[in-house]
Amino acid sequence: MAQHNSHRAAGRAVTPLVSANRAARGLGGAAVLGTVLVGTAFAGTAANAAPAAPAAPAAATASPAAPTEASAAKLTSTQKLRSGDRGNAVEDLQGALNDNGANLAEDGVFGKKTNAAVREYQSEHGLAVDGVVGPKTRASLNGGESIRTSGASASTSSSSSSSSSSIVDRARSVIGTQYTWAGNSPSEGFDCSGLTQYAYKAAGISLPHSSSAQGNGGRWISQSEAQPGDLVVYSGHVAIYVGNGRIIDASGSKQQVVERDIWGSPKGFVTYR
Repeated sequence: MAQHNSHRAAGRAVTPLVSANRAARGLGGAAVLGTVLVGTAFAGTAANAAPAAPAAPAAATASPAAPTEASAAKLTSTQKLRSGDRGNAVEDLQGALNDNGANLAEDGVFGKKTNAAVREYQSEHGLAVDGVVGPKTRASLNGGESIRTSGASASTSSSSSSSSSSIVDRARSVIGTQYTWAGNSPSEGFDCSGLTQYAYKAAGISLPHSSSAQGNGGRWISQSEAQPGDLVVYSGHVAIYVGNGRIIDASGSKQQVVERDIWGSPKGFVTYR
């Protein structure tokens, strides 16, 4: 009758599920049927088999390794990222830019602010300023060495043509950036004198953030004397001359940085050469 009793006595140990080999070793040869132990050894050796259960915590000791690997990851995607892209790779990019001083929402959307932050990062680290995160920009954000050539050479060069080119190139790099009153960076936007101030930094020239002060701080010249990088001064406005009768300026009417023909009647041209 005892063989048909399916009730366990109070306090009796419950035999864990173990492999046939492990059960055979623990029970000294008791019969094994699948994972159910039979025979008189069931009651006598259940307590001896129970210690096999602590094997489960071993998995817990291995699990902390996963967060360590995840935390070391930066920009793991090898795809080029540009305006309009979305997804986890863009979110990782925004996080890396924030680690380098940007202030972006990490929403996975490569919009105007992310584009501006990429361009600013590229400019500050001597990379090609195109707003595209390719192999070189990604490597730099992942802790690789920056090229640092264009900014440094422009700052130290005594050549006026080199300085002029640096000014124009820096201004062109932010075309399309939004107009923001009192702004002077790609991430926040530009007003007219903020743009010229930002562009002139590429040539190592510090300008005040005021169109009238910038006009009065240099030397007035005629249009025929003007070279790329010189200032085109209006009443209450200032632009960068790029040659062939064209300028780059932060336009309040167009609400962005644009390159266009000289418009209206400027007061004159100013050079810091």
